[in-house]
Order: sequence, then structure tokens, then C-alpha cells
Amino acid sequence: MTQDHVRIIAGELSFRQSHVAAVARLIGEGATVPFIARYRKEATGSLDEVGVAAIRDRLGELGELDKRRETILASLAERDLLTDELKAAIEGAQDKARLEDIYLPHRPKRRTKAAMARERGLEPLAKRIFAQRGVDPQAAAREFVNPDKDVPDVAAALAGARDIIAERVNEDSRVRGALRTLFARRALLCSKVAKGKEQEGATYRDWFDWSEPVRRIAGHRALAMFRGEREGMLNLSLRPEENEALDVLQRGIVRGRGADSREVAAALKDGYRRLLAPSIENELRAEVRKRAEGEAIRVFAANLRELLLAAPLGQKRVLALDPGFRTGAKLTVLDEQGKLVHHETIFPTGSEKQQQQATQTLRRLHEKYDIEVVAVGNGTAGRETEAFVRGLELGVSVVLVNEAGASVYSASEVARREFPDLDLTVRGSVSIGRRLMDPLAELVKVDPKAIGVGQYQHDVDAGALKAALDDVVASCVNAVGVDLNTASPELLAHVSGLGPVLARNIVAHREDNGPFASRRELLNVKRLGPKAFEQAAGFLRVRGKDPLDASAVHPERYGLVKRMARDAGCSVADLMQDAGLRHSVRLEEYVDDEVGLPTLRDIMAELDKPGRDPRAEFSPFSFAEGVNEVKDLHVGMRLPGIVTNVTKFGAFVDVGVHRDGLVHISQLADRFVRDPSEVVAAGREVSVTVIGIDEARGRINLSMKSKPDIPA
Repeated sequence: MTQDHVRIIAGELSFRQSHVAAVARLIGEGATVPFIARYRKEATGSLDEVGVAAIRDRLGELGELDKRRETILASLAERDLLTDELKAAIEGAQDKARLEDIYLPHRPKRRTKAAMARERGLEPLAKRIFAQRGVDPQAAAREFVNPDKDVPDVAAALAGARDIIAERVNEDSRVRGALRTLFARRALLCSKVAKGKEQEGATYRDWFDWSEPVRRIAGHRALAMFRGEREGMLNLSLRPEENEALDVLQRGIVRGRGADSREVAAALKDGYRRLLAPSIENELRAEVRKRAEGEAIRVFAANLRELLLAAPLGQKRVLALDPGFRTGAKLTVLDEQGKLVHHETIFPTGSEKQQQQATQTLRRLHEKYDIEVVAVGNGTAGRETEAFVRGLELGVSVVLVNEAGASVYSASEVARREFPDLDLTVRGSVSIGRRLMDPLAELVKVDPKAIGVGQYQHDVDAGALKAALDDVVASCVNAVGVDLNTASPELLAHVSGLGPVLARNIVAHREDNGPFASRRELLNVKRLGPKAFEQAAGFLRVRGKDPLDASAVHPERYGLVKRMARDAGCSVADLMQDAGLRHSVRLEEYVDDEVGLPTLRDIMAELDKPGRDPRAEFSPFSFAEGVNEVKDLHVGMRLPGIVTNVTKFGAFVDVGVHRDGLVHISQLADRFVRDPSEVVAAGREVSVTVIGIDEARGRINLSMKSKPDIPA
């Protein structure tokens, strides 16, 4: 990290340089984003996780730019090409495009057409023509005709000179900069169906003859067209009108109307088509893709956050069912801690005899284990199984649970470690029940990409997607807090400062020595040192002797809280229980060089509601009765639904018919909606009206408007 990096980032993000420098220093010391945002507010000016992560990511980008700069400088020095002027230009380049433009004329090349022309001795001719001082190109070229050098005639000599001019202009950083600006402002993304792919590429028929300005294209459309191109169904171009580009080129280079200027113009046209346009177009493609992928990743991350922070049922005795028609429903019973206590298979959608047996089994288990809630997976036979259980009137809530990713978990190494002797389907049923009890604790065991809430997730950079989703998981886990004595190693691994190895060591220590009595005992865990303790302790909860251990107050501030209690003439426990005592504390009196009002206010809020779970209270949801398949729907029907996925073009909603319907962005509200996330979020309950059904294509069109336009 350099002061230049701090200055650049502060300017780009509109943060104070001192705050950026503090974040950079903390990250360099190994601090995590959640820790910095929560416990170092005085140093960072109370930057939130988004701001801290933005600084971290930009530091990484600038670091990569510096590595590339060092590589270029070393290459130039090795070849004795590094002048003071060139070094200054390279060191002053603040973005990758500018850096590569400076390096381009000096980059080792394959034998280009221009290089071969120089070998044939044609560079002096190219310079005379490019000077545009009224030279006659034909006459000048005769001097360079030399069959022994593969220059058989005047035409060959002029062609070689034009190749040299074209390459010279291609390597001019000012020319490339001007064209880059033109492409960014005026380029059109044009899509055409590939020859003979009209039938095979029917999925992409919306893009068979499409054109729109690149600067305005929506990310999801760009990714769709890029995928069509990759599959060979579409041909794309991202260029401005050629005449506009040639005007930009000629404006500063062609300086007359003579024969030599016409040769230069011809060289520019060839150079644009052969060198400049493909190069700048590739840059623009990369920029459009990066922008579109960034949009898709942000949508995925937002959806994942909503699912991870979904309201938990809490510690209840749950009977979970993973439904199926032919193979029956895999039934599991979980105690309040999520421990499996019973499993078997029933057939609630089978023959009459099988249904009678299923009824007897459910009633018996309900009574034996004092079941409080029944969780039913929403996959195949889910609605039918739900209806069957409701019909038994057991006097408990019956909840349909989104089982996306449960099958991935059941076949995973995590599931095999937890239940080595159980069938995959039984593991899936356990996951469904636990997901209802605590969505966050269960979903961290599943690769986020398997949860199915992305937008073009297979078309984006896998590394960037993983990094963003890892950030979301860590943010959610640390925002909620983790019970040190019950958390799985998978959940602990996402706690600030831990990771998989320390998480496993914590669980092993817990198994060998019994539950932790305090946060301080974490320091007895193998390989868990003071730095990891500092990063993790505030996000871990221990319900023991010290009430602060069950709160989000960091151990480094226990002394401060005890001083507040002593000054108020009470114990810490009294201070936490008595609002009057807390209100008597004058926070200003506790401000010092390390602790400011932001941290003090956080501490008082935590003392007010120690260890508060930021997630909403659980409330059961039910789909409309009698609506189980697409054939049960009709246009104009108003239904309750659950948002399963949000994209930039709308939201997908489950109304209980095994196929999600689409609420297009234009149907999300009575007002204009710029971004669907303004109105909906994954996991939210909504009310929708059916405005269209296409059974052949399996499409359901829905509306959230109060008075939608329904086709006659």
C-alpha cells in the first residue's frame, strides 16, 4: 500500500484519506471486513462493510496494476529500452488501459506486416508519405522497388509503407485514447443470428436482429447475447459507425488532400479495420462483460443475503418431510437442537392403504415426540404432501420449506461427516428441517451457487462470484453472531478471523473438554492465538458467568463497561437489566484516544439488547388451498406467493404450482420501478395476480399491481 493508492481511492470513493489509510493498515494487519466495520469505527470514520470492502477490493486492483507496471519496467530494462521519459510515463499511468497503451510500441511482437515491410527497407518511404509534404507517392515508391527484397513493384512498396503507417497509428496512445472514448460513447451492440442457426438457436430469437447503444445496455441482456455468441448461435459486434471512427482518426492525422494524404487515409482505414477496431472492441467487450457480471453478482449477493437472514423458527421440535411420489416421503424427527432422533419413510401420496399407514405414523410420532412444527420440502409432491399433513389437523403449523440446495448438501462431504450411515434422501430431510429452524446455520453448509438465486450465474467470472458470495456469508454470520457451544464447524468457519482449520479445532476442543465457560477460554484452542481471538471474540456468544460474553461487546471493552457500572454504583448485570441506570451514563465522559462516541453508542445499544438476533420474527406462510398445479391457475386469480429470485428484469415468485411465475419489472408496482430490489427481495411474501399462462412453454406471468391490466 502506498500513499498514492490512498489518495487515488479516497478520490474515487469520496472518503477521507485518513480513513482509507486506516482501513488499508488494518487489512494489512490481517483484520477482516466485519471486524473493521464493527469494532474500529473511530479509525475509519464509521465506514460500513460496503465501504471497507470497496477499499479492500480497490487496493487489490491497484496492487495488481503495480505488479504489471513492475513487469513492464523489468522487460524494458532487460532490452535496454527504458528511458527516463518512458519510465516517468509508465510510473504515472493510473489505469491498465493507459499503461498498456504506453507499452504497446515496445512490446515484443510476432512478425507483423509492418515488421516485414521494415525488413524490406520501406520505413523511409512510410515516413516520407506520413509527413504529407506534397510528395508524389508513386514517384517516391519507385526508388524502393527491389525484387531481391520482395518489393517487385510500386504497388508492393506502397502497400508496405501503408502497413508501417497503420501500425504506427495503432500504437499511438493518443489515437487509442480518442477511439476508446468514441467506442464508449457511440458503440452499438449489434446481434445477428448465425447462419443456419435459426432453429437450433430459437432460445435466442429475441437477439436475432438486435441493436442498442453499448452504454445503455442492461447487464442481463449483454450476458444473454454473450452466451448466445459463445454457443455459436449469435454473431455480435460492439463498434460505432465506421465513418465516425475514421473521422476521429483522420481529424488529427490526415493534413491535406494530396496523393500522399490519400495514402495516409487509406492506411488509416486499413489500420482501423485490421488493428484498432478489433483491439478497442475487445477492450470494450471486456468492460461491458465486467459491468454486466458485476451487476449479476450484486443481484446474486443481494438475494443470498435475504435468504441467509430469513426469519428462523428457532429451537422447536420439528418433523421434516422430503416428499416424493414413487419413493415416498423421507421423514425425520429433530429435537430442539436440530439433532436427529428418528427417521423412516411414509407414502402420503400413495395407495389408500399407504395413506392410512402414513396417517398412523404421523399421529404416533406427533404424540411421542411432542412435535411443534412440520416442515415439508417444496419439491416434487411437496404441495400434495403438505395438503395431506394439513388434513390430519394435528394442531401444529405445517410449513413448506424451500429445499433448493438440500440435495447438494446431502451428497456433500459435510453431510457424510455428519451422517455417515444415512441415505442421501434422509440427509436431505434433516437439512429441510434444520433450514426451517435456522436458515443461516444450515445454508452455510451449501455452496451458495447451488441455492438457485442467481442471475446468469454460470456466465460470470467464477472467482469474482465466489469472493462476493463469501463476503455475503461472512457478513451475515457475523451480523447474527454464533453460539460458540453449539455451532457447526461450517458455521464457525465464517466467523471473522477463524476459517476451516480453527473452526475444526474449536469443535474438537469442545468435544474433548466440554462447553466453553467464557470467551477467554478460546485462547486454549490449538493454534488460536491473540490475533484470531481479537478478530473473532466479539462475534461469538457464550452463555456463562459473564453476561458480556453473550453480547456483541468486544472483550477489549469489558473493562470500560465495568467502569461504567462502577461509576453508576451497580454491577454489569444490573446495568444491562436497568434502562434507568443506562440512561444515567454520560457517554462523553468515557471518550478517550481509543474510544469515541460511535463505539460507546454501540456498546450501550448492545447492553440494551445483548446478543439480539437482527433477523425478523418467524411467521408461517401458506399457499392458496386447491392450487397445486399450473392447470389450477386461471387469469385474474389473486394468490399469495414467495419471491424465490430477483433479477434486474423482475422477480420470480412461487405460488405453489411447482413452477415459478415471473413478475416483470413493469408489473412490480403501480409506480415506475427502476430496480426490482426497491420493491421485492428473495424470501419475501407477496400477493400476485395471474395475468398470463403459457402451458406449452411452461410460463406464468404475474403482476403485483393493485389493478393489473388483464388480457381479454
